[in-house]
Amino acid sequence: MSNAPSERTGTGNGGSRRKFPDWVVIATLGCGGIAVSLEKTAVVPLLPEYPRIFGVTSDDVSWLVTVTLLTAAVATPIVSKLADMFGKKRMLLIAMAMMVVGAFTASVGGTFFWALVGRGLQGFAGAVIPVGISILRDALPQQKIAGAVSLMSASFGIGSALGLPLSGFIYENLGWQATFWVVGLIAVVIFAAVVVFVPESRVRTPGRFDYEGALLLSAAMTALLLAISKGGVWGWTSDAILGLFAAAAVLLAFWFPLELRKGQPLVDLRTSARRPVLLTNAATVLVGFSMYANMLVTTQQLQLSRESGFGFGLSVLVAGLTMIPAGLAMVAAAPLSAFVTNTFGAKSTMVLGCAVMAAGYMSRVVLVHTVTGIIIGAVIISVGTAVAMAAMPTLIMSNVPLTDTAAANGVNTLLRSVGTSTCSAAVATILVSITIRVDGTVFPGVDAFRAIFAMAGCAALLATGISCFIPRSVRREATHPALHAEPGQVQPPPVDAKQEIMVTGTLLADDGRTPVPGGVVLATDRRGQQVDWDRADDRGRYAVVLPGDGQYLLIATQHQWRPVSETLTFPGVPHSHDIRFKARLTLTGKITHDNRPVDGALVVLVRPSEGETVAVRSDNAGNYELPLPRSGTYILTVVEPDGATSHTRRVTLPAPNTVIDVELGTTPPTTGLRI
Repeated sequence: MSNAPSERTGTGNGGSRRKFPDWVVIATLGCGGIAVSLEKTAVVPLLPEYPRIFGVTSDDVSWLVTVTLLTAAVATPIVSKLADMFGKKRMLLIAMAMMVVGAFTASVGGTFFWALVGRGLQGFAGAVIPVGISILRDALPQQKIAGAVSLMSASFGIGSALGLPLSGFIYENLGWQATFWVVGLIAVVIFAAVVVFVPESRVRTPGRFDYEGALLLSAAMTALLLAISKGGVWGWTSDAILGLFAAAAVLLAFWFPLELRKGQPLVDLRTSARRPVLLTNAATVLVGFSMYANMLVTTQQLQLSRESGFGFGLSVLVAGLTMIPAGLAMVAAAPLSAFVTNTFGAKSTMVLGCAVMAAGYMSRVVLVHTVTGIIIGAVIISVGTAVAMAAMPTLIMSNVPLTDTAAANGVNTLLRSVGTSTCSAAVATILVSITIRVDGTVFPGVDAFRAIFAMAGCAALLATGISCFIPRSVRREATHPALHAEPGQVQPPPVDAKQEIMVTGTLLADDGRTPVPGGVVLATDRRGQQVDWDRADDRGRYAVVLPGDGQYLLIATQHQWRPVSETLTFPGVPHSHDIRFKARLTLTGKITHDNRPVDGALVVLVRPSEGETVAVRSDNAGNYELPLPRSGTYILTVVEPDGATSHTRRVTLPAPNTVIDVELGTTPPTTGLRI
């Protein structure tokens, strides 16, 4: 990566402008990711000690991990969406501030209750990595994004690897409170660095925050993850666990249609259902499952008593130190991820990372008898994890509107948490199910570890297969102004600072006043390459991000209107432009009886799945016209003028313009479709 300074927006009064090297911004956000990972893993080595420290049971202590998981599941999608709407740097600072407050609450409180409260507040930090990645996309030149995102993604594994030995060292020398306040001090330093060095993105999502969707999703994910986390303790068939799974299913059943009706939802399900996003998120769950087995089991395997016959009896500190090579390997893999992404695309990076993970787990099934073999296997898996995790946000950001990158990355992070939680439950179940007894002491059997590695390897292999079917992104971002050069024209040297401009506006009906909701605006450059797109909200408002000033093609579509396109030249400043549809798409036809037109017949079109109804009466020539609905299956009913006789049939409407003629006779009516 180049260390050339690029212009950044400072935070001083009056919007002063300062210049900071790009590596400073990358390092600051990367350290933020490491701090989040340290916070997550700092309590893990001390879980066996907390019952004695706090005077509680082992089941109670497990809430120190569970409460952070639940808070992160609730906060991550919400904070990420708010970052897109109100400022990514602003929400990043709020998330980090909550982590700091949580750290000092847990350490100063001195009791189990306050430690639990502090850990809950620290869960807000789950949004730091997805929001930080989105900031990198907005702040850096295109050629630096892949490497920066790779490093930011790897920070999760780096912090996890460092957290294990660091927490053991701090505990042995400074006490358990220090495991919280030391991480809090680190977070304070990074908070200050973010204030000074990290720019605020000017990319914003217009619209109203989806409070209802946030409430339903938060409740559903809390129920789901609580059931997964506590299933092994409370019993998978217990009333509490079954009730939580049922509650999650019911809440999601209400949430999905709600989000589909929203013009500006918390999670855009239509975008999430696009093949690249859907497959990436599906692979993310499996990668989260696979990678967590390496983090969970490796230190347990090394700390296992020698009495078991295959354990090594290492201390918490020494076992944690053996994870440092894996953390360093993740750092080393970041340039590899960037090279593969820039050369072959993020899809290839994802496939490579998942395949390496699968190979690493296959080696771990065999290499269980020496510390060296275990470390080698852990390093291979960590390299694959770093490569795969670097590809995920790149794939997501390449296929969602640029005004929604933080929210989309937040959902991706949430799904990864679902994978890690599921892995944790599966590992716990296997370790207590496959055991051996030595001199009256029960230990997990060596076959339990092999089963875990085989299971995680299969998950990685399945993720590899899914990744192979991810389509390549159709959007190609480029740095201004080379993007806009005419063929044959000498291109000026690339600019080392982003010069993106944001274009906002409203989709309007042909009267020039009525907003048209739910349309899609696509922006392409002069060569026809897609640069961004957006889906208009309930008020018809849209926002697209262009690489710089110049000429672009805007294409607007909506299911009830004929598509329109405009070629426009935009200056290098934020711009507003309303798009006006000119012709409404209609469903038309003619009502006849014995080949004679029927005047005043009532034509009703109903979509049973949604309860939408539109109706109109035919004119004296038997003709009728209805606004064209979305493609799908409908019930078409014609009521004759006498009001007593009706004719009903099921019709499938294609798009765009559809003509349905209906003959009302003694024989069953026929329906003709002309497009």
